[in-house]
Amino acid sequence: MRALVLVCAGLLAAGAPAAAQEFTTLKGHGGPVMGIDVNPETGQVATASFDNSVGLWDGREPRWLEGHDAAVITVRFLDGQTAASGSDDFDVILWSLPEGAATRLEGHQGKVAEIALSPDGQTLATASWDGSIGLWSRDGGAARFLKGHNASVSDVAFSADGARLYSASADGTIRLWQVAEPDGAPRVLVNAGFGVNRLILDPDDQWLAYGAVDGVTRVVDPMSGETLRDFSLDRRPILSMAYHAASGQLAVGDGHGFIMMIDTEVWQIARDFRAMRQGPVWALEFSPDGTMIYAGGIEDVAFGWPVAGLDAFDPAGSDQRTFLRDPEAMPNGERQFMRKCSICHALTPPPSRKAGPSLHGLFGRRAGTVPGYPYSDILDGSDIVWTEETIDALFDIGPDHYIPGSKMPMQRIVAGQDRQDLIDYLREATGP
Repeated sequence: MRALVLVCAGLLAAGAPAAAQEFTTLKGHGGPVMGIDVNPETGQVATASFDNSVGLWDGREPRWLEGHDAAVITVRFLDGQTAASGSDDFDVILWSLPEGAATRLEGHQGKVAEIALSPDGQTLATASWDGSIGLWSRDGGAARFLKGHNASVSDVAFSADGARLYSASADGTIRLWQVAEPDGAPRVLVNAGFGVNRLILDPDDQWLAYGAVDGVTRVVDPMSGETLRDFSLDRRPILSMAYHAASGQLAVGDGHGFIMMIDTEVWQIARDFRAMRQGPVWALEFSPDGTMIYAGGIEDVAFGWPVAGLDAFDPAGSDQRTFLRDPEAMPNGERQFMRKCSICHALTPPPSRKAGPSLHGLFGRRAGTVPGYPYSDILDGSDIVWTEETIDALFDIGPDHYIPGSKMPMQRIVAGQDRQDLIDYLREATGP
């Protein structure tokens, strides 16, 4: 079955708010879940995945939004009819949800890491690894780009009146921009010293919370930058944050798989929950009523827990993702495949929801010919045939040099014996 939504003691009714007090798994993606959002009106969950797709979940079978050419990093509901997603392909796509129509917004020169919507619903702000912030009108037209950071921009947030914009960056700063000014008139609000990954701005502009690479979770004054609270723990980095204003819950996800829940009414840690058995918490979002918290990470599954019962659950996910297995437990050829190929490619016959085409029947196959896979133009109709010699060359000089312009990530296997071991493994594992 292409996808299945499993709910431990009940299934979400199609179109109904996701308020059931049960542990939930959303299964069907072919790669890690990088972003999550929840429709505040319906409770529908949207997931962004390394498999290049967005999943819409409000029943047993998800609906797939396909259009990006690389991993989807973030997704945001803009209203009941529209969502936006940002990707490693440098683009933003506006999705008309009733029919799934896609409008592509181009202009960034790096991956789009996060999206924020202005309070009036008319402007999108996008954070990009090209070091800029894009400002896009919902009505179309060219974007405005705000530049001032010295490294990738990881997150953005509008003030309550939409006049100001906050941005977080790998350069270790949080900057405050005046949206109406031609260049944004930025000033450094916080100099954290380490890359800042996430921002949460209180809807009443009373405080700004941020999470950084060094494990810092701080709350500051949004105008002066003065530190108000510090919830730093000995875990790093902080990778995700979510806030539910009505219940005053601030959720913080880190690289060790924990979700820390902060009660902002009394500014105390209410829960510190080991959510993921393996890997980080890359994405977090609350249900509309605040009773559920959804998370995504290195698994190709999104998880949801009832907040009131978090402490009763064991960590979610498998004991060991295949590409995280102990290297000593695998022959070298399999180890090379797990490290270099497995997150993007399946060995089983197509179809596959992974980011790359299935490798089943690889040897003797012409490149760019797996039915149904959206190849880049450079591979569509290619005359390359996959043999021991061509696979060796691919990893010897790297895909970016062997097939310039392809979607394959830049990576090499330098040692000749490692390449041969991989080839021998693939010959056996991809055969009929």
